[in-house]
Order: sequence, then C-alpha cells, then structure tokens
Amino acid sequence: MTSLTITRPDDWHLHLRDGDMMKAVLPETARHFGRAIIMPNLIPPVITAKDAAEYRDRIMSAKPDNSKFQPLMTLYLTEDTEVKDLRAAAEIGLIHAIKLYPAGATTNSASGVADFSKVQRVLENMAQIGLPLCVHGEVTDADVDIFDREAVFIDRVLDPIRRAVPELRVIMEHITTKQGADYARSGGDNLAATITTHHLVINRNHILAGGIKPHYYCLPVAKREEHRLALLEAATSGDKTYFLGTDSAPHTDENKLLPCGCAGCFTATNTMSILAEVFEKENALDKLEGFASLHGPAFYRLEPNKDTITLTKGDPVTYPDRIETAQGDVTMFDPQFPLHWRVT
Repeated sequence: MTSLTITRPDDWHLHLRDGDMMKAVLPETARHFGRAIIMPNLIPPVITAKDAAEYRDRIMSAKPDNSKFQPLMTLYLTEDTEVKDLRAAAEIGLIHAIKLYPAGATTNSASGVADFSKVQRVLENMAQIGLPLCVHGEVTDADVDIFDREAVFIDRVLDPIRRAVPELRVIMEHITTKQGADYARSGGDNLAATITTHHLVINRNHILAGGIKPHYYCLPVAKREEHRLALLEAATSGDKTYFLGTDSAPHTDENKLLPCGCAGCFTATNTMSILAEVFEKENALDKLEGFASLHGPAFYRLEPNKDTITLTKGDPVTYPDRIETAQGDVTMFDPQFPLHWRVT
C-alpha cells in the first residue's frame, strides 16, 4: 500500500499554551486535525466558563485563515469548582470535558485536586449530564516511585472514583503502562484511554541511556519496553477503547534544557507520519483510521469529521528540527527512524 485515505483525524489531548507560543504552534495542529481537546493548564488555569470562552476566542483568532479547525474546550477541576458554572458551560456546548490534575502531577498543575472527597459532588453532576472527566493518572506522593505512579493511581484513586460514581464517563489520558491499558480495556462503555504518539515510540532508555535526552522527557514518563509494547498492541488492535491524544506540549529549548527542565514532547507537526509508519510496521494500517479518527468522536458522542486526509508513502519525509516562536525555538519530537508517509 502506498496511499491511504482516512477520515480527518482529531487530537483528544493537546496543549496550545497562549499568546505568541499559541500563534506559532496552532497551525501545526490545524494543518492535519479537525478538532482537538484543549488542555486548560494555563497560568492562571482555565477554571470557569468565562475563562474557557475567552481562551476559545483567542484560539479562534489565532488559527490560520480558511482553517476549519475547532478547539474543544475543557475546564480545570479544582476543589472549588462550581457545579452551576460547570453545568451551564456544558449545556451551551462551550466545554466538552473537565480535566483532573492531581496537584503537582505535571506542568502548571499546582491548582489541581489534593482531596478527592471535595470534588465528589462535581463528579456526580458530571455523571448526570454525561460530561466526561479527563484524568492525568498519576499519584504525586513523594514515597511512590515515578515509574509506579500510574499503576498506583489506578488502585488508590481512579478505581475508587469509578466505584463511587459508576455512571461517570472517564478518559484515562496518555496511558503509559500495561496496567493502564488492561484497566481501560476492562472498564466498559464509560471508560476509554488516549495514547500519545511518543509513548508508542520511546521507552525510558530513550531518555536515559547514553546520556540524558531532555527532549524525550515527558510526564507521565516513558516506562519499560514491555509497557511500550502493551500500548502498541492496544493502539493497533482496533479496540474502540483507545484513541489518539498526542499530549503535544511545546516548551522552548531554553526551558527544556534547564537544570530542572520542563516535561513534554512536541509532536503536532509529524504525528500522522509517525503513526502511519508505526501502524504499517505492525501490519495494522487498516486500524489507523479507527484510532486517529473514529474512536474518539464516538466516545465524546460527536460525529466524525466530514472530510478526509490522504497519506502517501514515498521517499523519506523531512520535517524541520525546530519550530520558531517569539519566545524561542521549540524542538520537534524525533522518532529516530525514517518517515516515509506524508499527508498530501
């Protein structure tokens, strides 16, 4: 096969930042993707309907001319989130999900939840109206090893939440472990999981072996090879439980290379080329459309995009090493293998 036409894909987990950074990176997503779930962890975070409306308007004003890209907004869950505001935002279609960050779990997550009993009423109301909860699934306890934090989160936090509010619709975002993939698969129609492009490609050796590679450092951190293979099997299985959420997260090189550098991989530009290469290697190109274009809309109760994109295989594709922004250069994720598929 040298040509593949699929329904235009969506990105169900995307960081656009704001201001000059957003203006630089937004076209990279809008080029190939019809929609994206927009992460709310700005400074200050997107907590209220008013915040979400203003952020959406800034995104719309920054997108390229003639682009049909649609940002799907989320609110940042805090222990003070107001049910009335949340329900009003959902009823008018302003927001499509609520994002749960355990306090301190990742970039700009200081305002996240520490005491989950304080958000019980919010979760119950979300279940009533069918509003999904997007979960950054890691505990932040200092005594839990960073490579174990996803598995511990499932046992200590996620499973109890789902038992307490069984009708709550949950997306386990950017799963990184076999435990995460297995739990998502066993959860029925109210549970799904997104998988990033980079977690299909790298394991922890890519970050640490032969010297520290800051541009492969992300949160949740990449795990052992056995976990990458479990994610690969899940993504290419055709199971509707799993769909694409790139977690593409732009940071300037200056901030990535600090002594305490930022976590995140920027994959917006070359994700579709990487995915086609990965799925072809697994003899699963026929499953790519489901993973990238169909399973996500189905879980979010939206129609798939009406238009298509075509991927063509040929000579190796060349992408720029970096994206220039007014704040500094952003290095693009390098899969460390040739890419032969391009969106045409």
